[in-house]
Amino acid sequence: MSYLKFLRENARWLSASYLLAMFSGVGQTFFISLSTGELRLEFGLSHGDLGLLYMLATLGSALTLPYVGKSVDHFPVRTVAAVVISALALFSFSMAASFSVWMIALSYYGLRLCGQGMMTHTAVTAAGRWFSAQRGRAVSIALLGLPTAEALFPLCFVTLAGIFGWRGAWTVAALVLLLAALPVLMVLLSRDRVPSATDIASVKAEGRQWTRGEVLRDPRFWLVSCGINAPAFIATAIFFHQVYLVNLRGWSLELFASAFLGMAAGVVCASLVIGPLIDRFSARQLLPFTLVPLSLACLVLAQYHAPLSAFIFMALIGISNGFNSTLVSSFWPEAYGTRHMGAIRASAFSITVFASAAGPGLVGWLIDLGVPFDTQVRAMGLYCLVFCVVLTVMARTYRESGTILKPE
Repeated sequence: MSYLKFLRENARWLSASYLLAMFSGVGQTFFISLSTGELRLEFGLSHGDLGLLYMLATLGSALTLPYVGKSVDHFPVRTVAAVVISALALFSFSMAASFSVWMIALSYYGLRLCGQGMMTHTAVTAAGRWFSAQRGRAVSIALLGLPTAEALFPLCFVTLAGIFGWRGAWTVAALVLLLAALPVLMVLLSRDRVPSATDIASVKAEGRQWTRGEVLRDPRFWLVSCGINAPAFIATAIFFHQVYLVNLRGWSLELFASAFLGMAAGVVCASLVIGPLIDRFSARQLLPFTLVPLSLACLVLAQYHAPLSAFIFMALIGISNGFNSTLVSSFWPEAYGTRHMGAIRASAFSITVFASAAGPGLVGWLIDLGVPFDTQVRAMGLYCLVFCVVLTVMARTYRESGTILKPE
């Protein structure tokens, strides 16, 4: 089936997944971190203090996600989406009204759980379940919502904050969620997708349907998770401390915000390429290559300090995110089946959230200790290279055990 025919026949559900992923941007680090400078000044917090606060809030969302994430297995996507969008708007209002450190922590927790966690989880799980035979394409299209948010939201926030202040920008974000995102998604999700005969045959061909408990007892799951979550750790840490980075390099925040356009372009290109490749070769065969762009991004950021390096770094981060998010979202159902995918993906995604929580806290602590930022970034790049080898070994073990079937 051609891309255009696939888009035309499934526009309603692909659009819903895309918009869920896009509006998750309100709870993503690249958006939340744009307020860190004002929060530090207004509440007298250091880089390490705010990073620790963000880490603890994100860890809390990671611990909660396995319990609320399985709701996608038991309730219609429309119901889950309505609750999550409303909650995300509520926590955006909470951030706008923050008057103490504990309220910042509560807002961080809700934004991370509802935005980064449940919105993305719902978008990807729904796309993967609706389109078993064309899962790679469906997930890659759904995840194009993230680069759209990365391209538009930072510049919108900086502009709104310049006019209304940072609190006003958060208020506008909440109103957009309630008055635009919620009504449109309720219309799109008013009719659930009935899987085609090809999709049903694809599900039957997947073989063993693992439960969450079986997956969590599989050592390969944990080793793969340590590799594929490197982008969450590294990108979140750098984006959260972007104000520190631009001051260190002598760049402007507007310049770095505009570099998100390069990141968005990288994600779009990578997502459109990787989707058909997954459908042709399987996510398992492509898994070892997912960290290569990220290792190059770390090298560029650590070695080159000219303004152009910001755009190169962000483009490589975008390619990494486009490959990794689409690949991983297809890999889990490919490896463990779709019957319990809501629960399995919630657990897998909670590890991703944990990694994104650890990044800002650890890097902020090291900054306060005086560890050079370039040294930290080089260490991140080395970690990526090591896990390219580990993922190669893991991909071979999945093939030899017969867990994954190559798509027809």
